[in-house]
Amino acid sequence: MLGRNIAKPPSCVVENQHVSCFDILTEEETDIIDKHKIDIAYKKGEIIAKQGSFASHVIFLKEGLVKVFIEGNPKDLILKIIPSNRLITLSSIFEGNTTFLYSASTYVDSTASLIDADIFKQIIRTNAQFASRIINILNENTAQVYGRFYALTRKQSHGRVADILLCLSQRIYKTNQFVLSLSRNDLADLTGLSPESVIRILKEFKDEKLIEVKGKSIELLNFKSLEHISNYG
Repeated sequence: MLGRNIAKPPSCVVENQHVSCFDILTEEETDIIDKHKIDIAYKKGEIIAKQGSFASHVIFLKEGLVKVFIEGNPKDLILKIIPSNRLITLSSIFEGNTTFLYSASTYVDSTASLIDADIFKQIIRTNAQFASRIINILNENTAQVYGRFYALTRKQSHGRVADILLCLSQRIYKTNQFVLSLSRNDLADLTGLSPESVIRILKEFKDEKLIEVKGKSIELLNFKSLEHISNYG
């Protein structure tokens, strides 16, 4: 039957960088953006957008690693991970809304540009190409969130951990061996599992020669098996 057992891409982040959308701005529009933005350095663990606070700006992450999440009690729901060169708060700037719909905080020391939301929306209204790029980004974000909810609600625990490992390797660090910036608790939050379950599954993956773990360094040894576990496990 069509539609069954279709491989799903890793769900934790969108694929494409967003910096290219600024390349199509006119010189005048670029100057306007530059005059109405400020660059801020954030330490690891700092909040850069607070759910429910006034959404006065659009955030562009120039460098770093950020998690986007909906605050909850007792646990938050992590929607995605944001690496460098991505826009973060686009879904909060639609007409009639004045607040951030979610929070964002840094996994590592990061630098972000805060762009005046009114100026950003003004350029969307006057530059059709820029508006088209922003629509594409929003659509890609929507598809990613759908994938995220699929992973959390339909995949078993091993599939969720494999999904996150593949996402970190392929879309965040861009290599099969990386030093993990996230703690085991962070991995637990991303997978919707307990830290103990994540540690146990990582050990099982290591024993099965799927990964190698040395301290904070992780190497993915068998992509094919991890992809199978992610898609069907």
